Amino acid sequence: MKKTIYLAGGCFWGVQEYYSRLKGVLEVTAGYCNGTTAFPKYEEVKTGTTGHAETVKIDYDDSLISLEDLLNHYLRFVDPYSLNKQGEDEGSQYRTGIYYVDLLDGINARTYLDEHLEKGYKIEVSKMCNFFKAEEYHQNYLKKNVNGYCHINLNLIKKGEQK
Repeated sequence: MKKTIYLAGGCFWGVQEYYSRLKGVLEVTAGYCNGTTAFPKYEEVKTGTTGHAETVKIDYDDSLISLEDLLNHYLRFVDPYSLNKQGEDEGSQYRTGIYYVDLLDGINARTYLDEHLEKGYKIEVSKMCNFFKAEEYHQNYLKKNVNGYCHINLNLIKKGEQK
């Protein structure tokens, strides 16, 4: 069955590229979520004043990859104790977050984090309030710009997990 979860893990270029390589992931879209402005543009979001987080929308087949598997991957590359900073990217727009549509996914995500992390983690778990697709040049950025900046080690994906 097709399901959707939204993950923020710093710059969305690397997060999108990472998840696009996983078996069971159908589509990954870069965008901005849970901010206070409608139809934000990157130039606004990067100022940190819109409240939006750089986020990816992940559509996946839960018969091939589970939410728990997606979160296992997430914890491979995010620093869950860093507030508003991942890699060299700093600001509230680079915060970590798990944003759900299905309340049960939110409960499961919170339970997963509580079971796998020490107290004090900074990953926001919240209902998806709004999501705006990022500009086209941000979509699949690292496929278009193979030497582009990425704070995520894409080699963390094991052979059997790749498409």
